[in-house]
Amino acid sequence: MIELDAKTLAMMEEIRSLGRTHIRPMGLEADRTATAPPVDHEFYLICTRQGGLVSKMIGADEGPTALDWKPVRNFLIGEECAYWDRGVALSLPGPGLGGPALRNTGTPEQRQRFLSIFEDHSKARWGAMAMTEPEAGSDVARIKTRARKDGDEWVLNGQKMFCSNSARADWVVVWATMDPALGRSGHRAFVVERGTPGFQIIKVEHKMGSRGYETASFVLEDCHIPADNLLGGEAFYEAKKGFKASMATFNMTRPLHTAHGVGMGRAAHDFALDFVRNEYPAQGRRRQRALERLARIRRGLHTARLMYLNAVWLAKNGQSNAMEASYAKMYSPPVILEAVSAALDILGEAGVRNDKMLEKLYRDVKILDIGEGTQQVQRHVVARQMLKFPMD
Repeated sequence: MIELDAKTLAMMEEIRSLGRTHIRPMGLEADRTATAPPVDHEFYLICTRQGGLVSKMIGADEGPTALDWKPVRNFLIGEECAYWDRGVALSLPGPGLGGPALRNTGTPEQRQRFLSIFEDHSKARWGAMAMTEPEAGSDVARIKTRARKDGDEWVLNGQKMFCSNSARADWVVVWATMDPALGRSGHRAFVVERGTPGFQIIKVEHKMGSRGYETASFVLEDCHIPADNLLGGEAFYEAKKGFKASMATFNMTRPLHTAHGVGMGRAAHDFALDFVRNEYPAQGRRRQRALERLARIRRGLHTARLMYLNAVWLAKNGQSNAMEASYAKMYSPPVILEAVSAALDILGEAGVRNDKMLEKLYRDVKILDIGEGTQQVQRHVVARQMLKFPMD
């Protein structure tokens, strides 16, 4: 059993308060307008109130270079934020998916340089990570963005897509290859800072769901990056850790993806449970069938939570969590989809109105099946782990 400390409990309560009054209404408005919440308004509400969630998650007591970054707390907070709205949760200021890459792979100097900016609360700041390309999605070994060494710089050329918050990010962790013929051993990661010549946002996507955060495509055209922005430094890749570094990043983002899904599933479950309590007759077979279905869904959501927490616990203690991260990512999407589908069945016409959260959740949950590697990829990862095949 996890004993949550007073700081975590206080933050969870703050999120519940913000969720009811701001996060969920902001999510519904973002879904209606297909536009992420305005930067200034969102920053004022989330970052400055009572010291701010961002400052508490990455604060002076932990420091930007700390590898023990309270992972259980951050994942539980991610679940609670997604309960109110995953889109708004992902658009909150912070290092985003680029954070795990920097913490797992970056040198101490790089972690200090790129993560310490989030301690400055004078303005909203974001980080991002870019892996997906037009011809390389879940199979990240197929990336074609090229990296070429030129004296004391690296030159990047290519295109990335479906990159969360990259249009407003202060920096983006970009994965590239020195030569596609080298396969996975040619992979390198770079921190590309806002304003770097050759880095250009070309499109902010119009999405079916999860509209509360920006998803952008960008190009890199002769984009010159200082050698110091090679994530991990030259020695890291001389040890042939390039592809393993990207996989280690996914081994933390996949459990976070699962945590978000559990939050969304809980929201659908609670909608349906409240409806049964208030609208169904106190006695009767209809009520009993609905409660039995909701009980089964609750068990599934609880199992998914334990799976992602297990993956986080292993990583926190320096143990391999590749299989457990994929287990969580593989198991959770069907459970969460069933939670939303059941809630829609129970509410009937009241559930499909577009001014209600359930209709939105039904569109939002699809990304859980795709993001951070499809279900097919997760089965592939688990199978190779079971057979003890190398992942690189």
